[in-house]
Amino acid sequence: MDTEQTTTPRREAALGAVGFLTASAGALAGLALWLPYGRRGLFGAFEGERNIDVLLLGLPVLLVGGTVAALAAFAAVRGRWGTALGLAAAVAGLAAVGYGLDILAGPQAASDCGSPC
Repeated sequence: MDTEQTTTPRREAALGAVGFLTASAGALAGLALWLPYGRRGLFGAFEGERNIDVLLLGLPVLLVGGTVAALAAFAAVRGRWGTALGLAAAVAGLAAVGYGLDILAGPQAASDCGSPC
């Protein structure tokens, strides 16, 4: 038996598992970044107002952004520079969408406070 053929599927499975764990860690990091903004927006930080956009827009952008950023780092570590560059461009695009829709601009309560603050 050729030892290269017997170790290749095992190595591919290990790389797949590490990639999955990397993507999961990135999604958890995105969720951790979203929690302070989401808590204030959903539970009414300013006069009990609720902003459901933090759930409908902010959470998916940060979850996908965290996942893609982690996979970009994983691809760079593996030496797949083309894939890492494409994923980094996707993260930049998500950041542009996030700032364009005011998802990543900051907590809603801080920007809507007005003159008393």
